[in-house]
Amino acid sequence: MTGAADPAEGTAARPHAPSRRSLVLLASLAAILLAAWGAGTIAERWALADLRRTAQAALGLQVGALRAEMQKQASLPLALAADPEIAAAAGPSPAPALLDSVSRRLAQVAEATGAAVIYVIRPDGITVAASNAGAPGSFLGRDYAFRPYFEQAMQAGAGSQFALGTVSGRAGLYLSRRIGSAGGVVVVKIEFDAVEAAWRKAGDGVFVADARGIVLVASEPSWRFTTLRRIDEAERRRIRETLEFGAGPIEAMPLYPIAGAPDLVRVGQGAQPARTALLLGAPIPGTGWRLSTLTPLGGTVERERVQAWIIAALVTGLACLGLTALAGRGRRSRERLARASAQRDALEARVRERTLELTDANRMLRLEIEERRRAEAERERLGRELAQAGRLAALGQFAASMAHEINQPLAAIRAYADNAAILVRRGRAEEAAENTVAIGRLTDRIGGLTRQLKGFARRSSARREPVPLDAVLRNGLELVEARAAAAGIPLAVEAASPDLHVLGDGPRLEQVVVNLLQNALDAVTGQPGPRVGLRVREAAPDRVAIEVHDTGPGLPEALRAQVFDAFFTTKPDGLGLGLAIARGIVEDCGGSLTVLDDPAGGTVFRMELARAPVPSEAPASVQAPAHGAAMAVAPLEATT
Repeated sequence: MTGAADPAEGTAARPHAPSRRSLVLLASLAAILLAAWGAGTIAERWALADLRRTAQAALGLQVGALRAEMQKQASLPLALAADPEIAAAAGPSPAPALLDSVSRRLAQVAEATGAAVIYVIRPDGITVAASNAGAPGSFLGRDYAFRPYFEQAMQAGAGSQFALGTVSGRAGLYLSRRIGSAGGVVVVKIEFDAVEAAWRKAGDGVFVADARGIVLVASEPSWRFTTLRRIDEAERRRIRETLEFGAGPIEAMPLYPIAGAPDLVRVGQGAQPARTALLLGAPIPGTGWRLSTLTPLGGTVERERVQAWIIAALVTGLACLGLTALAGRGRRSRERLARASAQRDALEARVRERTLELTDANRMLRLEIEERRRAEAERERLGRELAQAGRLAALGQFAASMAHEINQPLAAIRAYADNAAILVRRGRAEEAAENTVAIGRLTDRIGGLTRQLKGFARRSSARREPVPLDAVLRNGLELVEARAAAAGIPLAVEAASPDLHVLGDGPRLEQVVVNLLQNALDAVTGQPGPRVGLRVREAAPDRVAIEVHDTGPGLPEALRAQVFDAFFTTKPDGLGLGLAIARGIVEDCGGSLTVLDDPAGGTVFRMELARAPVPSEAPASVQAPAHGAAMAVAPLEATT
């Protein structure tokens, strides 16, 4: 019995004892509500402060813009009052033609300055000239002696008044000025329709009130001529008598202050609910007016408050949730740390393993790079050696031509020597001396030929200097003329002008000319009607083209694309280096070497070089042969 009662008692007592979880939940809810209320209050203050700063900046801009609009017209009455014609128009008995002329001038000035209307009043208050003289509702003949601005100008020399027009029914600022000693007043009316339209477009409420608190200019038309404070009955009577604001009643502006917030008001909108706005004001310098702005709070403050509520609630809720979770996090943290330690150890092991792999790959990459560098250096060395081998191999191709060139001077030397011996025996010493001079000249020619041969066998570097093209072509032709004559192949050569110079290395350009001519001779050998030509053309104002053409079988399109490749040749005994070396020489000299099809049949090799100015004296390396002695240059290997 007793044992059976214990569970029942425990069961009945458990609902009355609040659990720990319920207490935590209630405490968290209270903290969330308190944080949301505090955050909302702070956010509202911050939003209002930010709105005040923005509205204050906008207020300064509005004051500056309105003051600039007023100053633009302020000096106009003074300038007009000093005009002699206007003074004459306000004087006694002005001529009708003068009044018409003044009215036209006032219309032009009003259009140029943007003034609403400009008019001239006689001392008795009657308007005699106006810018709207020809328009309906003209001011001519109107009596404005009752206007305060007229009385002020006549008494103090200048006056101003904001009022509703008695004729036009439009409000504006009247600026008046007395006209010299003759009397009379000139008046400029400024209307603020454009300013009010700009305020309405901006969306904020803006209005200007005078020192009495009467609204003169406003973005909301219904606010015009309302008051910010009570106007006594005497002032109301004076306003009605002077028709300052027409017959309209002067009522209070629908602004209702909010208790506890001196710069916040509620703005009435007729049948619509009133809206809350921030009221700021500033005086307009130089006037008794004050400009005020009504910046609507709209949903800005409410939105900031709601956002603060949400953020505070979320942050506080998350904080409470985090604190709750932190209480039971000990064991899970230790387990997580243990798992993290094991994962870190495994990761470090994988990193070490991967680092070793990357180190090995990096070492192999460096070895491969070094091997590639060695291979590149070896390739360049082999290229230079092959080029030199090409030059040396080409020496054998013109050995017969060189032997012919040397044998002729040798035969002439032998003949001169025999003649000299005979002349000496006969006592004709002077004639024998002439023979010895001829022997010396022929010896110099043989020496020049051998020097050219040795120079070709050596490696050389490209130079760029002005060289005479005529000498380059003649020296190259000398080495192939003997072969062409022996083979019965005519050479058609168009000589270059002696004054034509090109940029390059003279001896190396001669090698290119010899190579192209040798290739042309090889191409026409065995062909019917063989013929080889050389011509000089002007490729551009600053470039010269040398073309070697033949009447051979030509080159197929596929071969023309490879003809300048190293080791490509169509000859069984060729190395395939001649044209590759020739193109390299021409490009080193700043030119280009190309191959074309000759429309008349055959092939054309075109070498373009830069034209050089004529130097004061030609370079010694390519001087034209003196005393008829021809210079020779060793050709490159013919490979086409």
